[in-house]
Amino acid sequence: MIPTLPETFDAASAEQPLYGPRSYQVLSGNDLGTQLLEISMGPQHPSTHGVFRMDVVLDGEEVVKLKPVFGYLHRNHEQLAEKTSYLGSMPYTDRLDYFCSMTNNWAYAHAVEKLAAIEVPERAEYIRVIMAELTRLVNHTCLIGFMVNDLGALGTPLIYAFREREKILDIFEAVSGGRMMCNYMRFGGVRVDLTSQDLKRISMIVDNYPYFLDEFEKLLTGNEILMSRCQGVGVLSKELAINASITGPMLRASGVDYDIRKVDKYGIYERFDFRVPIGDHGDVYDRYMIRVLEMRESIKILKQALKQFPSAGDFINPNVKLRNFRPKAGEVYGRIESPKGELGFYLVSGGGTMPYRYHVRAPSFINLTILEDMCLGEKVADVIVILGAVDIVLGEVDR
Repeated sequence: MIPTLPETFDAASAEQPLYGPRSYQVLSGNDLGTQLLEISMGPQHPSTHGVFRMDVVLDGEEVVKLKPVFGYLHRNHEQLAEKTSYLGSMPYTDRLDYFCSMTNNWAYAHAVEKLAAIEVPERAEYIRVIMAELTRLVNHTCLIGFMVNDLGALGTPLIYAFREREKILDIFEAVSGGRMMCNYMRFGGVRVDLTSQDLKRISMIVDNYPYFLDEFEKLLTGNEILMSRCQGVGVLSKELAINASITGPMLRASGVDYDIRKVDKYGIYERFDFRVPIGDHGDVYDRYMIRVLEMRESIKILKQALKQFPSAGDFINPNVKLRNFRPKAGEVYGRIESPKGELGFYLVSGGGTMPYRYHVRAPSFINLTILEDMCLGEKVADVIVILGAVDIVLGEVDR
């Protein structure tokens, strides 16, 4: 049975890690008359999921040192936002985690709404939840497809994942005009309302998704190759996950029961009955299973949201004037539970039409900082799947 999340979370009183630190004896050149091998994986490499490099030091095939190298895709996102109007930065957020533009939009809108004390109509809150949970399905489905592809299962799982992703992207295109760069959220609501036809199409996807997940799990979950390559590999202890500020499915796979949808209850998440799956071992296999279980919980949320969806109401607060938008001077941090973890925006307003300070707390970047800790002592082939299970998008890492 999956435990429920406590009302409060105290990292200091957390239990001891399920896996203690492991020590590895690194053989030097003098012991066997061999030399350590230094290789550079990337920045252009199929396994790096973007323009990213890993400098790896190997003793045979065992990793003794790993340095992640970022910055190849840096686009000055935060500096641009400080010279752009508040609304003008909304489409820039699409380019962070470009698999999850809807949740990127929501996190930014949520921060600005806290800064300017903007109320969001009930109908808009339901639309946001629906779009966010559809995004979670897209992200986790594709992550599993990519991860299994990294293991060497070329073709079938990834094609199955993209087949389902296309159905959801058709919905995003219908409501926003864009399949990936949606630019859909607005301060106080969303840009376009959902029609009855949109709701019917979403309902069909939600009703059929469990059958796809059953098919996906039948193919993967009990597969002996997947289990042998993932179980006990890339273990991340609960203690290290907490100390390194890891969030999202990676944190929960390490046994920490923490989900911002439950902790902050932002939007209208308190109205929905769903559980927070957590892992026992903190390895790659647990990270896979957490994503599968989270997708099943997202389906539960979507079914409840569609059932409770208001028949009438505003899809955006009519009192919000987006033209010449000037929040009062102040600072705020707004965060949501994006598919990859805690996505937060720190904003400082000087009372003008542009933020005085703008900073993104990107979960892909934070979660990637403990890559070396998970890879030490593992084989070079395991590095690929460990990185794949972190779930990064370089647009969010580098910004």
